[in-house]
Amino acid sequence: MERMPTQARWAAREPRFGPNLSRLAVRAATLLLLLAAVQALASLLFYNAIDKETLREDHARRVAELLVVSQRVHDVAPQELARTMSTGHLEVMLADKPHVVRGPKDEAVDEIRSHILRWEPALATQAMVLGIEPSRRGYRDLVGSMQLAQGTWLNFRSRDISSRWPIAWRAMVLTLVTAGLGLALALWSLRIMTRPLRELTDAADAIGQGQVVPVRESGSDDLRSLARSMNAMQARIAAMLEDQARSFEAISHDLRTPLSRVMIAADLIDDAEIAGLTRDSTAEMEAMLMSLQQYLRAQHLAATPELVDLDVALADLLEGSFPGQTRLEAGAGATVCTYREPLLLALRALVENAIHHGGFAEVKAGRDSDGHWIITIEDAGPGIPEDQFERILAPFYRLDEARARDTAGFGLGIPTAHRLLQRFGGGLSFARASGGGLAVRVSVPMAEEVDVPAI
Repeated sequence: MERMPTQARWAAREPRFGPNLSRLAVRAATLLLLLAAVQALASLLFYNAIDKETLREDHARRVAELLVVSQRVHDVAPQELARTMSTGHLEVMLADKPHVVRGPKDEAVDEIRSHILRWEPALATQAMVLGIEPSRRGYRDLVGSMQLAQGTWLNFRSRDISSRWPIAWRAMVLTLVTAGLGLALALWSLRIMTRPLRELTDAADAIGQGQVVPVRESGSDDLRSLARSMNAMQARIAAMLEDQARSFEAISHDLRTPLSRVMIAADLIDDAEIAGLTRDSTAEMEAMLMSLQQYLRAQHLAATPELVDLDVALADLLEGSFPGQTRLEAGAGATVCTYREPLLLALRALVENAIHHGGFAEVKAGRDSDGHWIITIEDAGPGIPEDQFERILAPFYRLDEARARDTAGFGLGIPTAHRLLQRFGGGLSFARASGGGLAVRVSVPMAEEVDVPAI
């Protein structure tokens, strides 16, 4: 096992890319949105209960501001007064006479007048008439006329004096803005606080794939303690697996000595049939030990990233190890930063498997729709049922129906390739080939770019 980037993710069939959405963050965001909705509803209900006195005072304040500002605008640009001062809730116009006539005494009108004069005492000297008229929608509008300079009258209408819209609208906007800012701040804080937890999750995924990933000890005391425990745990697991793999590898290597003696002894046997059977059995055991050694080596093989020309590397592998038994179809300029030895060992095992069961191997290299480099190995053999795709990744698993029983080794070719690719960030998947055989799809393990010294 060796150190690898934390962000690498793998799956049995296909590598996964991109971070997973945190359920904790989704639940927290849902809760915050619910609280914001409750707060907005509560605010609206609260302002809906405001008494008429407050509403009249709010209308009076707006009217007082309208009258004072209108006086100043009239002195500067009287022709722009109506257009400038009219809004969706206030209608303003200039005329030679007032549009409102003084009616009978109205307590509500007198109360609004007193509020206006309290807001703007300077209006006490102005000729002003106020009244309340029904609107077309059944509401009550505040209407009024005030004499300006040169005998001009400013006529205005404040729609729906009984409506709570000005206060309610401001309350709703303020509530929504506050809730939005609070939600953004809470999500940002939550992301900061859960970052160590996400790193621990990524590290746990990588450890499950057989890597040693140093976990940064940050965050709360509990998370730091957990990170320390994970670092210590994976160090112990890595040492145990490496010792185990090396022990079995040494045992399998030592077994070759007595096998060599048996092979020599077979030459001394007079019975040709028994001698041939002994040689064949010894050769099969030798191949099994070789297969086992390769699988055990895949458990602790270390490699550093380097720039690899896939076209050249594949051509050298196929022509040097399988002359005349393969056909290569690759794209020009397929240079990637990867782990050369693990990748070539995995490809060798897969090509050998394809040739053994199909007699010939088609090898293709190219990019998928996401831009990742993919190497496909196809054979014309009996193929493998789709429901067996997952099982053949397990070591020592063999298919009696789909594969002949004379297969050399323990059935460790595909598991060895899968283990090598998995540990270095690649992936392995299967499908039916166009000719009915097996198509193995290899996702080339990618690494960060390395610095190449200038020549």
